[in-house]
Amino acid sequence: MSARVDDTAAGPSHAAPFDAATLQILWGRLISAVDEASAALVRTAFSSVVRESYDFACVVTDARGHLVAQATQSIPSFIGTLPRTVRWFQELYPAEKLTPGDVLISNDPWHGTGHLPDINVVKPIFLGERLIGFAASTAHAPDIGGRTGSLEMRDIYEEGFQIPPMKLITGGKVNQSLVSLLRANVRAPDDVVGDLWAQITGLDIIEQRTLSLMEEYGFAELTALADEIHDRSEAAMRAAIAKAPRGTWRYAVTADGGPVPIEIRIAVSFTGEEVVIDFEGSSGEVAGMNMNAVYAYTYAYTSYGVKCILAPDLPNNDGVWRPIVIKAPEGSVLNHRFPIAGYSRHMVGHYLPLSVLAALAEALPDRVMAPSGTPVWNVKVSGVDDAGRSFASLLFFNGGMGANARRDGESVLSWPSNISGVPVEYMERSTPWRIRYKRYAEGSGGAGEQRGGLGQELMFESRSERPLNLHFSAGRSSIDPEGICGGGPGRRGELRINGAAPLDPSKPYRLLNGDTLYLRTPGGGGFGDPGRRAADRTEADRTEGYTGSGGAANGT
Repeated sequence: MSARVDDTAAGPSHAAPFDAATLQILWGRLISAVDEASAALVRTAFSSVVRESYDFACVVTDARGHLVAQATQSIPSFIGTLPRTVRWFQELYPAEKLTPGDVLISNDPWHGTGHLPDINVVKPIFLGERLIGFAASTAHAPDIGGRTGSLEMRDIYEEGFQIPPMKLITGGKVNQSLVSLLRANVRAPDDVVGDLWAQITGLDIIEQRTLSLMEEYGFAELTALADEIHDRSEAAMRAAIAKAPRGTWRYAVTADGGPVPIEIRIAVSFTGEEVVIDFEGSSGEVAGMNMNAVYAYTYAYTSYGVKCILAPDLPNNDGVWRPIVIKAPEGSVLNHRFPIAGYSRHMVGHYLPLSVLAALAEALPDRVMAPSGTPVWNVKVSGVDDAGRSFASLLFFNGGMGANARRDGESVLSWPSNISGVPVEYMERSTPWRIRYKRYAEGSGGAGEQRGGLGQELMFESRSERPLNLHFSAGRSSIDPEGICGGGPGRRGELRINGAAPLDPSKPYRLLNGDTLYLRTPGGGGFGDPGRRAADRTEADRTEGYTGSGGAANGT
């Protein structure tokens, strides 16, 4: 995404030291730096979670921990949580406790992304002896120990290996004791540690490119540039809010896929200067189940929904978030407390941006999108291979996107998390099973003037001589994704083993040699009255297989 700036939107805190052209060049250089870092991270990563599905983020902040630029491929939630993590590290490790070559690490959920598999690493950037910023990265590890993806966890201690805030690298020297502890507590040590070193590679690139930019332009610090970016971005967001109709709009949705349904209630208010979002009335935190979200994760995905509808082309940085106020009662499922687990927090969090859009369907119908086949589905596969080695793979499967006023929903595309699917070739190479087929789930998109996107269906056959342990994250398996503005619902997802009755995705399962697993992800909701869809488009849907009986309804 290019960094576009408005020369008339000077920030309120100081006189503008940069003209629009210079600012765009400098900002673009920083975005290019984190994009290069993300490319290097992907190329050097070991696991499919990072290399194939892109479940990571790279950012650069100023010396105060305020986000300046993010990598284009970054996960939306990490963009919102990672700067908070940097500022938390700053409280524990002020500048006088840091030296060039240090790298900080933690996976603390309440100061990170909300669950232990996401490992955060932060590297201070020094220009000489002066701390001028931070390079930071979050990546989802393929395994973190614990109960390996189960939805039923009594507390954080069952979630996996906890890394307190500490130095992974001190002045260039690696803490090998920590690395050894990490390897001993995960089922895929080579993949987990390999991904960690890939993250460090990304941090090094951000540091090098940022220092090169500063030296080229003679900067002694990043603060003035960061302030200009933040203030102009804040002004742009406030201008967008001012154009929105004033008032309060509400929406409610039920998140399924777990042992108990979870209610999410949202009120979105435009005041003219700010947008205030309140989740009062949502379900309370659920002990014994890990579908709970920390406040940082709730804030990240909710503010992402606001940005999508008001200023989608504005590059992400801390200035964008200043006019957004989000309230989630402490002790609720969207602001849960220690020691309750949140391993599967995306099963709740992925509903938040769509709730913002759905709430504003009446106020801003030309900008909203119907609910998608989210949250993103995943299958955690673990076991012992035929050579006697333990393994664990985390595989993502996307549903269909919801339609909007301008176009049909995209098929098999992740939203709100921009997770990529895993190729069949990789799934068969990394896990002892064969994929019989992978295809669109015919008829799964909701009807409408604009049709919802299709989900997908796959058939797996175990080729392992030993049992394969399966855990699922599969929302929208009992509730259809809603249509919007008169559109029809998408079709819910489904899981079956050996063609039997649909599975309860909150339970663990085993596949024996020759057993089959059928997986169908949900389709997206439709937009607008189906009767208004052009006749030629309806006929094209039929002839091209976008509508029909729904494929292998019994999973055979």
